[in-house]
Amino acid sequence: MKAAVFKALGKPLEIEDRPDPVPGQGEVILKVHRCGICGTDLHMTEPGGRIAACESVLGHEMAGEVVALGKGVSRLRVGDRVAALPLKGCGTCTFCKAGEPSWCVNGLDFLAGGYAQYARAGAEECLVLSKQLSFADGALVEPLAVALHGLRMAGDLSGATVTIIGCGPIGLATVFWAKRLGARLIRVVEGNQFRASMARDIGADEVFAPGAPGEAAPNPDPSDCVVECVGKPGLLLAALEHVRPRGTLISLGFCMAPEQFLAAAAGAREITMKFPILYTLDDYRTVIAALDSGAVEPRAMVTGSVGCAAFPEAFESLRRPDQQCKVMFEPWEA
Repeated sequence: MKAAVFKALGKPLEIEDRPDPVPGQGEVILKVHRCGICGTDLHMTEPGGRIAACESVLGHEMAGEVVALGKGVSRLRVGDRVAALPLKGCGTCTFCKAGEPSWCVNGLDFLAGGYAQYARAGAEECLVLSKQLSFADGALVEPLAVALHGLRMAGDLSGATVTIIGCGPIGLATVFWAKRLGARLIRVVEGNQFRASMARDIGADEVFAPGAPGEAAPNPDPSDCVVECVGKPGLLLAALEHVRPRGTLISLGFCMAPEQFLAAAAGAREITMKFPILYTLDDYRTVIAALDSGAVEPRAMVTGSVGCAAFPEAFESLRRPDQQCKVMFEPWEA
């Protein structure tokens, strides 16, 4: 199979021939039809934070077709079209039985591997797509689930004011869910005019330009909930200025570099800070149900798709985004 392989820092991904994967116990093999490029993968292939293993195949926003079943798999059939969590739990621990394989205590396996023509996936972590949903829709499920999981940690948002810092795909997905979860007023801090316009289209009420580097824009009215969606050092501290006393700050940017933080700045207003990670099976189901019900707004995030030949260059170009947002890999295109 063809796969995009991370070789080393400072080098673009390389398209290589790799052996086709074989399903293990409780696993399936997916023919990958779409895999979204995620900012986390960009961060993991640049200096300053956690670095991906050399020779690894990244990609975790996967949708594809089941083409092989491992031992013990009975819930899925060859030919099923699925959105797959990029991880596999043991299936027997308390967390796995509760639909939270991300917290598996018996050896969570983070599979990823979506930047390839075939990928392994846990059978219990695959959710079947209805006929009306495309593979591109399926690849949007993962980032939409990230945003939903984060906002659910904020509690009831009915009538709340929400400020979202950064409107890449996760920020835009957060705008979408804040609207659906009943937020009264949604503010966005985003300097890229293309993405700011997308935020308005998806449901943002107000848009502010950022302040100086490392700072968020002045906010005329601190919000009940603030969601940091950039993941750059310094922005969590800056985001505190947007939060009302006893409000909530959600860190969805998943910063991988060391962060200097002044605890007293949060303590002075008794702000609650939460750090979501990944998602649950119910998050995935809720996303798929929303798309099935006719929610079309998230599709606006998809601004392009590329095949194998153009993928390394497209991946690098997203380090300096301009008129792009969610670009998807189509591994079966040349």
